[in-house]
Amino acid sequence: MSVSLFLVFALSLLAVGLLINGIYQIWSSNWGNSASLLKRRLVVMTGEISIDNRSFVKSRLLSDIPIFDELFKSSRLLLMLDAFLKQANSTSKVGGILIVIFVLFFTSLALMLYFGQSILLSLLFGFIPIFVFFMILERKRKKRIEKVESQLPDTLDLMARAMQAGHAFSSALLIVGTEGSDPIRGEFQITFDEINFGISIVTALHNLTERVASRDMRFFVVAVLIQLETGGNLTEVMKSLATLIRERQRIVGNVRVLTAEGRLSAWILSLLPFGIGAFLSIINHEFISKLWTDPMGILMLQVSLALMGVGIWWMRRMVKFKI
Repeated sequence: MSVSLFLVFALSLLAVGLLINGIYQIWSSNWGNSASLLKRRLVVMTGEISIDNRSFVKSRLLSDIPIFDELFKSSRLLLMLDAFLKQANSTSKVGGILIVIFVLFFTSLALMLYFGQSILLSLLFGFIPIFVFFMILERKRKKRIEKVESQLPDTLDLMARAMQAGHAFSSALLIVGTEGSDPIRGEFQITFDEINFGISIVTALHNLTERVASRDMRFFVVAVLIQLETGGNLTEVMKSLATLIRERQRIVGNVRVLTAEGRLSAWILSLLPFGIGAFLSIINHEFISKLWTDPMGILMLQVSLALMGVGIWWMRRMVKFKI
């Protein structure tokens, strides 16, 4: 099969899939199970009928298609992907992310085959856009967690003052949810809403640690759970925890300053081969093209990329400290 026929087949398959999904979404939004459930919940909330033992807490869907949603929930890897998306504060579902991965992979693969590259090299470059996509999500997730951690000490002080004034723990969560700053304000608001809807405090706090994969947040949750089981002065515990987290963040800042030179060297050594390759491709394309046209060049390129990956991992371990 030629590359042109492969592209036509792949795009036709994608178009048919999108058309079927669009028709299903129109049907589901008007006559599907979700629409029926929504209408029934509205009727229950208006008081026209009453039902017992029914949860009104909306569960997170992995796909808009019920069959795929149940199938995805049986996969541990896809559940981990969903947790990753929640931590990155992404509104996309796992089904949508899988479609993006499919499109990125086959588009990159088709382009490499169109320009006459080998199957092995095309498959290798097909994963590069996926890697970049997840790196962007990981950076977004990391920045969000860092912002939550920077806000946590002040948040604990606010909760401690609220509890000293006579508020309960759930009321202190509501105060943070209304007077705090994003993103921690939204997370505590969700936790308060879950408790208000009838979920236990233990489950709601565990859900908080799943949405915010932060060690400091886990310290807070563990301290609260221990105090709820054993009793004690939760206000003093929160004040002490806020002081501890501030000192830990100060030490982390000092370590980042001391390792800045090593991290900068790692970035330069990691990006320098790609920069030199791009420069040589501009001034002498025939010379550098041997790396992906000649079989020996392809082997050299694969070995070099593997060794670079090991070197980047090793340099990252050298400048990364657990505090």
